[in-house]
Amino acid sequence: MTSKDTVKSTASVRKKVPPALKAYLVAYNVLSTLGWTYILLLTLVHLFNLDGKSDALYSSNSTTATSLLSRLFSSSKAPQSRLPAFLQPIYQRTTTTFARVGPQTAFVQSFALLEVVHALTGWVKSPIATTAIQVSSRLFLVWGVAEQFPEVRSNPLYTSMVLAWAMTEVIRYSFYACNLLGSNPYPLLYLRYTTFFVLYPLGASSEAFLTYATLPSSSPFPGWQSWLQGMWKPTDYGRALLFAMWWPGLYVMYTYMIAQRRKVLGTGRKTLKTN
Repeated sequence: MTSKDTVKSTASVRKKVPPALKAYLVAYNVLSTLGWTYILLLTLVHLFNLDGKSDALYSSNSTTATSLLSRLFSSSKAPQSRLPAFLQPIYQRTTTTFARVGPQTAFVQSFALLEVVHALTGWVKSPIATTAIQVSSRLFLVWGVAEQFPEVRSNPLYTSMVLAWAMTEVIRYSFYACNLLGSNPYPLLYLRYTTFFVLYPLGASSEAFLTYATLPSSSPFPGWQSWLQGMWKPTDYGRALLFAMWWPGLYVMYTYMIAQRRKVLGTGRKTLKTN
């Protein structure tokens, strides 16, 4: 979940930001846009097998790894068997997306640590606590979940998470870069305050359920079944707590963006935000 938005006019940015700092922030946002564009394009290339390499990534555990769908719905049929024939290969490739974009996603996302630095130093007016929570939640997903739990890497929700992140960040970083340069293209402004209706729930729910997929199948309450199937560790309880906290967090960010959209688009075009 990401929204480091603070209201600030473009004129104010041009007046207060020193040229060297402005050049750095523009470069940071441009490079971040390029990084997430690369991840988005690579993910789409993989899903539609545009380079002919995706099917070679299939492995035996790609079709048998634990996924959220198999945990939520008990059925003898594989989920892809209920899809139209033309969608089945795409669904199958969602189980191997990590092999194509996992390291790249972790690398690009890790650079967002600089946004915490930007807030701490006052280079941008983003709230420090909010920025730190949003960045750390993403880092938790790439380093604490996807890197540590093999079953998550073959979960189709990893693909939906990466797609939601990439589309959101391409729009967000390019919006900030244009704003710093004194430009506010209305199509970009509209996308910034409209696509979140779909991308926020898609990304946040994928994040939450990927975290859920890492939890033991045994009961979280101590008992004879827990002894047989495996006791929960303190880290398991921590991830369960994060899963529960994800939903109120989504509600807060979602309603905040709805209010921002009314403020920005509801009264016509405005000069508005930078990161």
